[in-house]
Amino acid sequence: MVCDTDVIIVGAGAAGLSAARELARAGVSYRLVEAADRIGGRAYSTEIAPGEWFDHGCAWLVGGETNPFTQIAETLGVTLSTATRPLFTLDHMRLVRNGAPVDAAEREARVTYFRECEAAIAAAADQGRDVALSEVLDLDEELAQPFKTMIDTSWGGASFDQVSSADHASCEGDLGFRAVQGYGSLVAAWGADVPVSLGTPVDRIDWSGTPIRVDTSRGTITGRAVLLTVSTGVLGAGSIGFHPRLPDWKQEAVHDLPMGTENKIGVHLDPGVLSDADRAYYSTWTDAGAAARVDAGVMGLDTAVVLVGGSQAIPLEEEGPQAMEGFAIDRLTEIFGTDIRKHVVRCITTAWKRYPFTLGSWAGARPGQTHQRETLARSVDGRLFFAGEATLIGPQGTCHGAYQSGLRAAREIVGVLGDVDLEAGLR
Repeated sequence: MVCDTDVIIVGAGAAGLSAARELARAGVSYRLVEAADRIGGRAYSTEIAPGEWFDHGCAWLVGGETNPFTQIAETLGVTLSTATRPLFTLDHMRLVRNGAPVDAAEREARVTYFRECEAAIAAAADQGRDVALSEVLDLDEELAQPFKTMIDTSWGGASFDQVSSADHASCEGDLGFRAVQGYGSLVAAWGADVPVSLGTPVDRIDWSGTPIRVDTSRGTITGRAVLLTVSTGVLGAGSIGFHPRLPDWKQEAVHDLPMGTENKIGVHLDPGVLSDADRAYYSTWTDAGAAARVDAGVMGLDTAVVLVGGSQAIPLEEEGPQAMEGFAIDRLTEIFGTDIRKHVVRCITTAWKRYPFTLGSWAGARPGQTHQRETLARSVDGRLFFAGEATLIGPQGTCHGAYQSGLRAAREIVGVLGDVDLEAGLR
């Protein structure tokens, strides 16, 4: 039977888009389908005010100069904010407790504790230990809260006995650069010329015979191979049916790489409210338990972005946008005082846990399961292939990691199909 295409790509995030481009360079035909009404996946920007953009998902070009999207931005003429990079480091982060900046002695103690935690995690990894953070760190230490907040927003609020020390230690790169008009806008511009069928969710993949049949909301597509770039949240929820079912080893990899949730609240303020001295990256918390990280207009914008991890983010998301907005404004009040409330112009909130096309922000390995990222990346029967941020060790959880995984999967597919020129267009 003649196939509609060589490869069916499911998901038009960074992984699906990069795979599509690589397959096209190799002369391999593809059909790219996307359930949402836009490309980019978790790279998504909207205008919160004229000329000011809010990134719902990924916001940092992690690694800066080494990030492939840095070169892509240069090629497209997209402006990056590079001079602000040092403000996101621990040395420059401002610590606010119960509405007041911590004094110099407390700050030094907490920063020292933070570095000791990172050193202990790195040491465990060097020893080959893939264990829960709770086995490596003393998290009952009174100095721990800023570190806990970082973990909460880095790994989506998973409890410390569910975060892998090896997974955390393997993450590469600093926060890097920001795209002035949004990382999501950059990805959308880069992928704008890739043919995509939007609003086309996949219901079922039948790989019991040849060709593979992919049932979508707009009909069935047949192909020689399928590349899945959807999140482990989507795979784990059974949003896509498989016949036959995925093998146990693949399902175990999905299970051991669950999605965490980091939500963001963009708070646009009256122009001029944030002074140059106010523009900084903050960690703020109260002894009552509320905690968040805050980017207060570091790029010179009039928007503050409040980041909150799953242990608080999920209940807030369930309560709705009004509760999230209140939480964010309370955190800004802790930093800048009550007067800030009357200068709030507009808020935008995210809800990644409920977003049906990801069901979370990014995947984190359970303790002892970091290796499952490589397992998730393995093809099934040389016919079902997998890519996305969850399939890497090092750049996991990043947009450029997803991009790299798409290239890797496309090259693997080209090699398996076997009847195309492997040298054609491949970098």
